[in-house]
Amino acid sequence: MKPLTLLAITIGAAQASVSPINSIFGQTKTGLDVLIASNYSQLASRKVLLLTNPTGVTPELNLGVDVMFASKAVNLVGILGPEHGFRGTSQAGAGQATFIDPKTGLMVYNAYNANTSTLVSYIRDSGADLILYDIQDVGARFYTYIWALYDVMVAANIASTSVMVLDRPNPIAGNNAFGPVLNESFVNSYVGRRSISQVHGMTVGELAKMYVGQGWIAATANAQTKLHLEVVTMQNWRRSMRFEDTGLPWVLPSPNMPTVETAMIYGGACLFEGTNMSEGRGSTRPFELLGALWANESWADAMRSLRIPHTNYRFQCFTPTTSKFSGENVCGLQVYVELKGESSRLAHFDAPFVGVSLLYTARKLFGNGSTLNMGSANQSFGFLYNTRSNTYNIDVLAGSPLVRESLERNMTPEQIRDKWTPRLNDFRAIRKNYLLYE
Repeated sequence: MKPLTLLAITIGAAQASVSPINSIFGQTKTGLDVLIASNYSQLASRKVLLLTNPTGVTPELNLGVDVMFASKAVNLVGILGPEHGFRGTSQAGAGQATFIDPKTGLMVYNAYNANTSTLVSYIRDSGADLILYDIQDVGARFYTYIWALYDVMVAANIASTSVMVLDRPNPIAGNNAFGPVLNESFVNSYVGRRSISQVHGMTVGELAKMYVGQGWIAATANAQTKLHLEVVTMQNWRRSMRFEDTGLPWVLPSPNMPTVETAMIYGGACLFEGTNMSEGRGSTRPFELLGALWANESWADAMRSLRIPHTNYRFQCFTPTTSKFSGENVCGLQVYVELKGESSRLAHFDAPFVGVSLLYTARKLFGNGSTLNMGSANQSFGFLYNTRSNTYNIDVLAGSPLVRESLERNMTPEQIRDKWTPRLNDFRAIRKNYLLYE
């Protein structure tokens, strides 16, 4: 039986016959693939509660939960569904109510934004002694799956239950971290539980190690004992790889994340959720298409004039079918990320800087960044203010008021990046302690 790889760097040697997509290292094997190859040896005699979604698949696109259930080798006692639901049928900001999965007969619990006591009750009601996590992340702090993992780890610590993470590639920036680091005063948001950078450059297994190693889980759980964490590492993956180099299929992690290119720009363009401009939700190219009723072709021209490496822009109009400006024709631009040909470019593509540059030019061209209540009518660019939480949406996404306040002071994108760099460098130093791959 092939041994399971746990908390170790595993880089495969070149093989005689490899995937045509990745001719250097061979096709990447995810933590799920490694677990299956071991005939689930690490799950023997354990009662497993699985946190997963449609991205938890084999290279043949078989859903991991279905493969495990059919094998009869895994004692599955329930399923936890994150944002968008276990089968991925819900839109942004929604989960799925608790139900019985018709294919497996297993109880599916809604883990999206569930509080700690609710998650603890799920664990205890299911009788699980192991939480198994298998979800594809996209590498940005405000993508909620990494915080679903965090919350479940806290609940598991309280319930004296172990956690095992089946690792998967970071598709956008595995060899660097970018953007502002979340301030401690913003740690209660579901788009940021702890102080990590906007683009973190880590796999979920590495993040889980950081959560435990930094003492964050024990502190949140108010626990005297450290959570028992296991990470099933990948084989044949290097930090410099583009996702297309892995030979793995791209499965939409959420309804508005259709392509790897979307994921690349999401780490910056998602900041537009904190403005009254459309971030492209409800279009065929969310986060790549940005616009408003009053935007025009001058925006693309302004962005091109900045000459930001590895990007290009063109004027584009579109009609969102959901979210802001639903059913209305808006204009703006499409962002192009040009990274093909050199995997080393991934180490230098700074999506948060691109996002701030887009905000800077939009504010300069289309308004002064006035404060707008959610849903208010408007004719110019502005930042959305949530009167229920008394916060600016963009501050929650950026992890502090730094970006918004700097823009309001008319600071340039370069000056804003300089302001967040000291804390980013501190995070990069901490991050190095938890990396599992070269």
